[in-house]
Amino acid sequence: MLGSVRHPLNTQDFSSYVLQAEASKAKGLMFANGGGDIVNGVKQAAEFGLAKKGMRISAPLAQFPDVHGVGLKIAQGLLISSPFYYDMTPEARAFTDRFTNEIGRPPSFIQAGTYGAVLHYLKAVKAAGTDEAKAVLAEMKKIPINDFMTKNGSVRADGRVIRDMYLMQAKAPEESKGEWDLVKMVATVPGSEAFRPLDQGDCPLVTKK
Repeated sequence: MLGSVRHPLNTQDFSSYVLQAEASKAKGLMFANGGGDIVNGVKQAAEFGLAKKGMRISAPLAQFPDVHGVGLKIAQGLLISSPFYYDMTPEARAFTDRFTNEIGRPPSFIQAGTYGAVLHYLKAVKAAGTDEAKAVLAEMKKIPINDFMTKNGSVRADGRVIRDMYLMQAKAPEESKGEWDLVKMVATVPGSEAFRPLDQGDCPLVTKK
């Protein structure tokens, strides 16, 4: 890490931050923000030509609608992380088709994750035979997560969902086969490596022995 800088929420001008990053001679620039700030930041980094000068641009919390909003002409090469891609498996594709028929576009990973979370909760209610919170929570931690989004996932003792995460890269415009064909898989990070270990979190929900 050569440096970091904070910006106001929903700022419209990233120029000073982008120029600081360029001046640092860093090999990469990460936008650790979200929503419209990702879109504006990535666009302004492109305006200053950082990627063309060899700097790797990443936005770990960017979602597919964000990449779509930026456009592949600008976003190409952008690195993002996600637990879900709508065309990653036949099950993901089937869910995406149903979602798109209702909403008009593929789901973001937050939308897919919310659906998966509710589905897991309902499975736990059925297994517990009650909707009493403690009984359901125990079942949620006991039942493996296997759905259209997550394979062999689990709810850890501290409540964190452990699942594989994926490093993805925005495609170049000529690689895209359609409006929402936006990214390609670069690497899979196993859930056991993607999240902070349980013994390093100091979570008060975890019984200390």
